Amino acid sequence: MNALEYVESYKNEGGYIKALRKHVGHAPLITIGVGTIIENDKGEILLQKRKDNGMWGIVGGGMELGENFEEVARREAREEAGIVLGELRLRAICNGPDRFITYPNGDICYTSAVVFWTNEFFGEIKNDPEEVFEHRFFGKDDLPEEINGFDRIFIDIWQEPSDGIAIYDGKKLSWQNGGKR
Repeated sequence: MNALEYVESYKNEGGYIKALRKHVGHAPLITIGVGTIIENDKGEILLQKRKDNGMWGIVGGGMELGENFEEVARREAREEAGIVLGELRLRAICNGPDRFITYPNGDICYTSAVVFWTNEFFGEIKNDPEEVFEHRFFGKDDLPEEINGFDRIFIDIWQEPSDGIAIYDGKKLSWQNGGKR
């Protein structure tokens, strides 16, 4: 098979990661995650309560073969929240030793993440019945306590007044192209 044929076959198997899991079981996989910090006109962040762990996090998910970062962000927003995203701005690149995720089913991933920001979205927010209990906007002073550990850094970045791009290496947060205001 050529690369495009593999991409199509993985789509039929429920995605690239699901196909790989048939071969490696729960063993750690290197993955790329893409999330979006979505703000409403009040400056509140859209969070979703995940079905896999009952915790709150930003809208996002794993990259599939053949996608670029922006395509992942838009697909995940459509799938998980039923919305279409407008202009996206790169907000953060995160990786490092704390970027391991162990899912409730025992699957382990080591994930580097790209995070976008937008305040442009269209459509009525709807929950993906397979992945999300609910979506809700939160202000900086009324965030839920049950935040998914992996997503905590993304919310911390959202709370920082900056026009720059956050770089997180698992230990420290630095800023490029503008830094903190």
